[in-house]
Amino acid sequence: MTHRQACHSLLIFFGFVVSPIHADKPVRLRSDAPVIESSWDDLLEGVETVEDWQRHREVLKRRYLELLRDDQKPNRVPLDLQVHETVEVDGIYERRLISYAVEVDERAHAYLGVPLEREGPLPAVVALHGTYDHGKERAAGLIDNPDKAYLDHLCRRGYVVIAPDHFVAGHRVPPEGPYETGRFHQKHPEWTSVGKFTFEHSIAVDVLQSMDEVDGERIGALGHSLGGHGTMFLAAYDDRIKAAAGNCAASFFRHNPNVEAWSRDHWYVYFKHLRPGLLKGELPPIDFHEIMALVAPRAYLDVAGLNDGPPLTQRQRALMLMKVMDVYEIVGVPANFAFFMHGRGHSVEHESRALIYAWMDTHLKPSEATATYLVQPTE
Repeated sequence: MTHRQACHSLLIFFGFVVSPIHADKPVRLRSDAPVIESSWDDLLEGVETVEDWQRHREVLKRRYLELLRDDQKPNRVPLDLQVHETVEVDGIYERRLISYAVEVDERAHAYLGVPLEREGPLPAVVALHGTYDHGKERAAGLIDNPDKAYLDHLCRRGYVVIAPDHFVAGHRVPPEGPYETGRFHQKHPEWTSVGKFTFEHSIAVDVLQSMDEVDGERIGALGHSLGGHGTMFLAAYDDRIKAAAGNCAASFFRHNPNVEAWSRDHWYVYFKHLRPGLLKGELPPIDFHEIMALVAPRAYLDVAGLNDGPPLTQRQRALMLMKVMDVYEIVGVPANFAFFMHGRGHSVEHESRALIYAWMDTHLKPSEATATYLVQPTE
């Protein structure tokens, strides 16, 4: 080859076609989109039809209940709902401090918000707080960060809202301190903390369905942080949740350098029985993509910060969520799943709240509540 021919030849450099005369301007060739493959593809291995998915879903639901140790939960007891305090807020809604039985010898406390103006039963939401000592007070907008005052925000939007304390917070802080689960594990040595709080959040749904002010077919759930993954666990557990939105939920089991935190040996222990396996590098037979997919075809929104935790782990979340979308496409309701990833870390800033509340409006309110209209000409 002559020097002139060499100068006019094209070079292949890192997958791009590059001209030696204009090496800084690669020639990009048109191509079909490559198939995106990831470790999350196991969600739909062998699944091609709705019938395939339904059979696989039964297997996943069984694994999920085994993860929770759901067979160790106590029998449901009569609610024995009591109202301890009633306050009217800005003439818009009534806030009630309530308690109800969750076990024979245990009562949960919650704030319950009921809009004053209503025509018939209203949609309702279970609002789950994060890891905060006085969770329901923050959810009601009484203390701390008003970004997390979900009960107040949603009651003003026309929802009945129940904001229960986590079982080791608020009215039920153990003598050892908030979020100490030692006494729980002494009482229920074979159960899990996740099973416990999911069971109790399901009882909060019972409370809502017992109310004349609530449309029992239009109940949602939302939460941030501990409440974020609590929302996912609840929606996968209880089919009465018709729309859910988890904000800044925890990292999953796989691709998580801190996976042992799901079964730490002190303080708040999520899954005590997983610890021996996790310490040996063995993960449970179900992960977040499979738990989240159990919500389908009901509506689910995942909101998370790309910079909330290990960067590579959170980028795996995007791949995981795309695979969950495949499930919603198989069952024919892709509009019932969405995710939003941002750069605001572990937060629930304005745009996240606006999206979460709009998600509830879309899936729990009548269509006219979110309809748009053309401007009518003036005569």
